[in-house]
Amino acid sequence: MDLEEIDAFTRTLAGCKRKGHSGRVAWFVDDRLVVRQDEPGTVLVRVDFADRERLLDAHPDTFGVPPRWERHQKVQADLDGDADAIRTAIRLAWEMQRQH
Repeated sequence: MDLEEIDAFTRTLAGCKRKGHSGRVAWFVDDRLVVRQDEPGTVLVRVDFADRERLLDAHPDTFGVPPRWERHQKVQADLDGDADAIRTAIRLAWEMQRQH
């Protein structure tokens, strides 16, 4: 998966908008983060802790939590990982942000 594929997928999610610039692009719902570019080859997805644990358990080769994000409702996704799992994480993030 790449950032253009993420952009195409997030465009299917009502109210999800791309912001940022090359090197630090992100997608938001009503100015609440859904997913953003992180370290090279990764994105950071904002999911609640329960969803994060489910994603980590089900897809350990795709998702991880760098130490600096352990206290935050975020999971790091490897873009070389399972594209369907990444889309699922993004959808979960979108749903969480729409509820606020």
